[in-house]
Amino acid sequence: MTIEEERAEQLATLGEEIRNLTDSPLYEFRSLNHYQPVIGEGRPTAAVMFIGEAPGEAEAKTGRPFVGPAGRQLYSFLADAVLLREDIYITYLVMDLPPDNRDPRVKEVRLYAPFLWRQIGIIQPRVIVPLGRHALDFVRRHFQGFPAEGSVSTLHGTAYPVDAPYGRAFVMPLYHPAVVFYREDLKPDMETDFRLLGELLANGQPADSSA
Repeated sequence: MTIEEERAEQLATLGEEIRNLTDSPLYEFRSLNHYQPVIGEGRPTAAVMFIGEAPGEAEAKTGRPFVGPAGRQLYSFLADAVLLREDIYITYLVMDLPPDNRDPRVKEVRLYAPFLWRQIGIIQPRVIVPLGRHALDFVRRHFQGFPAEGSVSTLHGTAYPVDAPYGRAFVMPLYHPAVVFYREDLKPDMETDFRLLGELLANGQPADSSA
């Protein structure tokens, strides 16, 4: 069995646990509406992992991450940075849709965060990309070396070296791609951030953001 096959098997086992997570406060809402958990998608050996906050309705209906308008914007940024979808892994901090598309609650984050942490340990990405405030809080709690303070607006586009369970990695916060829908003025910064991410993956070292 190859490393990729072994990790795919581990991810499948983790996925079954989440599908059967009856203790989740979101499980009944999922079942009543015939939604699916959105566990993640991509290469089990991906070099970069994107972490969203929670799926939307389009994602919960399909069981796939970032399939709505925000997903199309994300893939546009990836294409500009010459990053292929099949070379990345996309997942969420909370892997079920919260009612009314609200923010995840503390209890929900606490329940799902260990599954995300296991995903990271299985995939062992070189770069972890939190998208949004809740995902940023997750990496802040779990990775030594990441700044203890700062928001996405102050930390975006910078690759911070951190200690991961499997060795050295980078955390690079980015704006959530949906931001561009109501802050068009941030689009050039977001395009630059994705370019820097592509250069980090290509070179193994952070690029100069002033270039």
